[in-house]
Amino acid sequence: MQTTLDADTTPAPAHLANHPTHWRNRGYAHHWKNRDEDFEASKFGMWLFLTTEVLLFAGIFCGYAVFRMLYPDAWSNGSHYLDWRFGAANTVVLLISSWTVASAVRCAQLNKQKWLKINLIITLLCAVLFVFIKLKFEYYVKLGDGKAPGTFFTYAFAENPHEVLWWSLYYVGTGIHALHVLIGASLLGWVLYRSWKYQAYGPTEYLMVENSALYWHLVDLVWIFLFPLLYLIH
Repeated sequence: MQTTLDADTTPAPAHLANHPTHWRNRGYAHHWKNRDEDFEASKFGMWLFLTTEVLLFAGIFCGYAVFRMLYPDAWSNGSHYLDWRFGAANTVVLLISSWTVASAVRCAQLNKQKWLKINLIITLLCAVLFVFIKLKFEYYVKLGDGKAPGTFFTYAFAENPHEVLWWSLYYVGTGIHALHVLIGASLLGWVLYRSWKYQAYGPTEYLMVENSALYWHLVDLVWIFLFPLLYLIH
């Protein structure tokens, strides 16, 4: 049975008449039989990619578990230097952004162009706020106190020689996560640009919006695990 994704017989709208490439993207790639096949393959590919991302962070979580078991005192002492209020603030920020990005997908499906843009803008503002809190109130303060990653720094305040492992894992885990926040924001920024300039997304073409949202949900999910492990469990 043919679905709404199969047919694309609508003529190009006036505002896209001079942008045939963007209108052609509303169809499907030449190597697919139909739009359903293109849609399902793209979604499946995105889920495979997200699986590799989960494996990346799984390695960090395994390292956390092993080192915490071997050096509990170092973990307890290191975690006390973190302020849970900043971690909680960033958690709230990401939870809000998770809701707005999901709303953006729904707005694209319903062809609510204004609210699609608004939700994308709010999500991007949340991403900027998250990175600002992380850099200004955590990294900047910790590095100023000598709490730097690696073995080539002097830990003037360290009460345990293995505390260097705690700070190394803290920076690796939160640093890689922050990088993913920036990548996700870049994807959503591109979606916002195409939405604003070409009105490129709607009921029959929202795959880029949905895939970008899936990536952003992964960013949120990883932080849900990092926050209690780093800030709450002493």
